[in-house]
Amino acid sequence: MSATLMSTNDQRATLGKPVPPFTAHAISVSLPTWDDNVGYEEGDKRVADVMVIGYPRFFIHLSIQKLAAICEQKFGTHGERCLLCPTRKVAEACRAFMIDRSSKTGPAVPVRLVQFLICPEDDVETLNQCIELHIVLFPGDSFPLAKQFFQHAGNCISSRRAERCLAMLGELPGVTGAGIPMPAVSRPPTRVPNRHYSKKSFGRSPPHSPASSHFRNGPFRSPEEALKADEVLSADQSVYLEERYGRNLPLESAVACKRALRRRIAGVLLRDTPNDWSNAGGNEAEIGPSTRGVDNVAEDDVFLFPTGMSAIWHAHQVALAARPAAKSICFGFPYTDTLKILEKWGPGCWFLGNGLDKDIDELEAILEKEAAANPSKPPALALFTEFPSNPLLRCADLSRLRALADKYDFLIVIDETIGNFVNVEVLPYADIVVSSLSKIFSGDANVMGGSMVLNPRGKRYVELKAMVSDLYEDLYFDEDAVFMERNSRDFRRRIQIIDANALAVCSFLYSRSLAASPPPPRTVVKRVYYPKWETPQHYERCRVREGNGLGGLFSVTFTSAAASRAFYDTLSCQKGPSLGTNFTLASPYVILAHYAELEWAAQYGVEQSLVRVSVGMEDREELLKDFEKALQAAEATLDGADA
Repeated sequence: MSATLMSTNDQRATLGKPVPPFTAHAISVSLPTWDDNVGYEEGDKRVADVMVIGYPRFFIHLSIQKLAAICEQKFGTHGERCLLCPTRKVAEACRAFMIDRSSKTGPAVPVRLVQFLICPEDDVETLNQCIELHIVLFPGDSFPLAKQFFQHAGNCISSRRAERCLAMLGELPGVTGAGIPMPAVSRPPTRVPNRHYSKKSFGRSPPHSPASSHFRNGPFRSPEEALKADEVLSADQSVYLEERYGRNLPLESAVACKRALRRRIAGVLLRDTPNDWSNAGGNEAEIGPSTRGVDNVAEDDVFLFPTGMSAIWHAHQVALAARPAAKSICFGFPYTDTLKILEKWGPGCWFLGNGLDKDIDELEAILEKEAAANPSKPPALALFTEFPSNPLLRCADLSRLRALADKYDFLIVIDETIGNFVNVEVLPYADIVVSSLSKIFSGDANVMGGSMVLNPRGKRYVELKAMVSDLYEDLYFDEDAVFMERNSRDFRRRIQIIDANALAVCSFLYSRSLAASPPPPRTVVKRVYYPKWETPQHYERCRVREGNGLGGLFSVTFTSAAASRAFYDTLSCQKGPSLGTNFTLASPYVILAHYAELEWAAQYGVEQSLVRVSVGMEDREELLKDFEKALQAAEATLDGADA
């Protein structure tokens, strides 16, 4: 058994625990069976009561919950609740959203802002380590509305920022690295010493994901064993190990880490090998022309954000500020929150959910009609599309969309998260490219991040650059940036392994599908969604020729719901939300992303029984054996159907 392939009994024991295991800031959560995912969406007590972590924009981390409870107790009145924001500008955006959305259906909700400065105690030398929180307070029954801002915009504080605030307040974090909630005590037995806030340490940084050898005798320890192990590794020790042996740069190097990230994303590092990693953000780094398909991209054209959705939200805000008011265009079936952003901020959007060539014909007709009705202004603000799309792995004809954008003077924003710039070059067709760094760029699934890249050859580059310079503020918490920089150092090597593994798995499933020639007599695989078979001509136009990659993500549908469930439940890989992990991660994506709108999603070919798989770096033969076992379980459902 590999590090991430588990028996059925082992999987069931992981329900609600972090993915990766033993990771206090994991960005996924184990939902090992189909019923677990349905139970999560329906608020089933069996599932809800064991959830100690979740995808950070959907499940508020326990450390953030604990810090929010402290702020509500300190500043709230009459049952108010709160969201915690890193800057006043974000808090004001949250307040404006809540007032705007509530006033559409009734009286505007009362929202007030409080600034809270948290500093280490009794140490004048550490005042520069104070953290400023901006607290958005509102009536408790308005929390679902506030949660929309938290989920869609992705701008609220990270779990590491919350954990550092808790430590400065003398509080324990909300969850341990073993995925065990900390006791609900108001104060730890002893005050947290100020030595946790020396220049070399922010205190309670979790250890790096354990080596695979930790899992070989069973992937999970008992809660008692895990808590005991966490106690042995003190906060100071864990930070020291990260910096000395975990290859993290010291935390005071966050500025250099962010510069290294921007250079890596801009593709301007001439050398990015192990010998160069410690200097990637320094003056010694060798910088050259960009490898992004546009030679003159510079690190100053790259902007970092706390999440991928934050990058998308900010790209939309920049477009709204820089261009005349008009509807946006959402081309292709996108990740759920992208469409929500375009619908809930600004004048709205046209949604062309199939993202096929015939939809460009429809788009052209819309643009021509709008331009004729009002020739004095552009008919659209910006077109947002994913390359490829999530979860159908479709690619738009970018050259044709670019021609329309030039003709009708609107912006193009491309989300390259799934394609990633090692595999595809989309910047030449875009004004702005966004990405979730939380995915394959990081791979370790223990930190969030996002990026936005401006195309210096774009028609509106000067205008956009000036607007971004006015609007941008660095929301990315230093400790998150340090982890992201470390994780991303070998992303090119990891992507090549993952691409090859994914192609092998997809080829196997395709050979057992209805699309095979001839199809097997007892097939239950209806369709494999992967760029090799979905709009391949458009993917190939942007494919980096020296690479061999078609990406690590695919989706698969089945001829029956029973086959889909059996396939998912039998897989031995990790199971939970997110993608782009170094380990294989599966999810009944439509259940998690569109449970309240299943019929709507089905209109665009996004079936309820779809299983989405992000392939990892495991041994290829082991992966293929595991998928064959899962497929056999799916095929066995035919026997029950025939009975």
